[in-house]
Amino acid sequence: MMKSELLNSQKGYTLKSLASDLAAGVTVGAIVFPLALALGIASGVAPERGIVTAIVAGLVIACLGGSRVQIGGPTGAFLVIAYGIIQKHGYSALVTATVMAGVLILLAGVFKFGGIIKFIPYPVIAGFTVGIAVCIVTAAIGDLCGFVVSKMPGDCIGNIAVYASSPVTFDPWALGIAIATLSIIVALRKISRRLPGSLVAIVAVTTAVWFLKLPVDTIGSRYGSIPTAFTSPVFPPFSFSLVRELFLPALAIAFVASIESLMSAVVAAGVIGRRHNSNMELFALGLANVASALFGGIPAAGSIARTASNVESGGRTPVAALAHTLAILLLMLCLGRFVKHIPMAAIAAILVSVAWNMAGFSALKTIVIRKKSDAVILVVTFALTVFIDLTLAIAIGLLFFAAFCIRKMIDVSAIKEIKYEMSLSDGSKAGDKADANGLYLREIPKRVLVYEIEGPLVFGTIEMFMRTFLSASSGCDVLILRMRRTIYLDAGALRILEGLVSDCRMKGIALFVSDIHTQPFMLAVNSGLDEKIGKDRIFGNLDEALAASAGLVGVTHEGKQ
Repeated sequence: MMKSELLNSQKGYTLKSLASDLAAGVTVGAIVFPLALALGIASGVAPERGIVTAIVAGLVIACLGGSRVQIGGPTGAFLVIAYGIIQKHGYSALVTATVMAGVLILLAGVFKFGGIIKFIPYPVIAGFTVGIAVCIVTAAIGDLCGFVVSKMPGDCIGNIAVYASSPVTFDPWALGIAIATLSIIVALRKISRRLPGSLVAIVAVTTAVWFLKLPVDTIGSRYGSIPTAFTSPVFPPFSFSLVRELFLPALAIAFVASIESLMSAVVAAGVIGRRHNSNMELFALGLANVASALFGGIPAAGSIARTASNVESGGRTPVAALAHTLAILLLMLCLGRFVKHIPMAAIAAILVSVAWNMAGFSALKTIVIRKKSDAVILVVTFALTVFIDLTLAIAIGLLFFAAFCIRKMIDVSAIKEIKYEMSLSDGSKAGDKADANGLYLREIPKRVLVYEIEGPLVFGTIEMFMRTFLSASSGCDVLILRMRRTIYLDAGALRILEGLVSDCRMKGIALFVSDIHTQPFMLAVNSGLDEKIGKDRIFGNLDEALAASAGLVGVTHEGKQ
């Protein structure tokens, strides 16, 4: 039975724990407030929708999640997807897609797919994360430099095309504000990651702009006043045609949200030394996205950076996450009327900071240096994210990973012919025949071919063997396949083996199999391959197969030292 960590953590909970969690929650809330505003704007919606997401989704994840220290809310990973949906279909379609994604994530938790999702290859994740970071920066360039441009398309190439075709309206005041904002964030981060650098920077530059009456674009000049109250839940429109059109974007949201949340939970569990329930985390995340959409928010996920800040600030139970949502709510109520004075250049600077943290350049360097195949997957996924489409990038990245895995399986697999004798096994002594499956010197009767299969038997491996065998089978009466080192057989290899059985029968060659493991044997039984081979021709070890083959070719067989 799944149970949230909020309930699990209450045993032995003390006032000292409460004080630590409250302090951590307030700290993280102060960090998240300006980020939520920036992420809402970058998603193509009004800034308050980012705040709503941080409160509603953060509250659901805190109450129902499977991690003790997870902090949920809007993240940079969704910006490209959300912006693209809004530009093409409008905000109501984003609500629909977010609800669909929430349902998919919820079902993944109910059917216990949490453990599987954690095995998504990291190069794919890193590739589209860096691609999204580049898209965020290109979208923020306009506000960083004070350009007056038409509506941004959201994708990297489209953003650059808009800048290139728009009249130059560079504003040095906007660039100065952006640089000042980034400088404060970086300086405070070097002092302590627990300091709410973004909030301090926003307050400082907004105050300066207000007192000096600098002529720059602000949230108020672009979006008007910011509401300080929640709206009633609004159910999104649903139709078969809309659901079909939004299915792939919704799947992308579900994929990104699940991966980011579970990665965050895994990292946090390692830091605090407590396990997490990945299926419960997905269940809570699904409900959080549904709730966020219904209350006018955007997609949400667990955030690695905010969760790390929570742990560093002393948070150890979901009470800290609850305190973080309360802190954001209070900041919205207290500072909501001042939000309209925040310069858009400062918001753009925060987005650049978010993009830099998302990129994780040190991890990228490790991937590129460590393994060429991982580097290829990363580059392909990155390029497709930037130049084509995020959903396609994920799909192609996974296909490349699968292709490299298959290639690796084929490379580590081998089928070699045993000519006349076999070498001694490690640690065995000459003449030691206690283990019938052990390696010692054996004589292969004439007109008998013995092939040793090593590694997983996949389509490519067995197909190469077929070409070798067909050229070497002249004068052969018996073929023995020894499979003691083959623990896996795929469907493609099964079909080739069926063809091998038929080919041997046509040529009058007896096919024997020895030392077969459980998975290949059960697949052979379920497919009827064991009947085609002949159950009396499947042997437990090579000696039995050699003895039977010797009888067929009319010689006496015995192992020899």
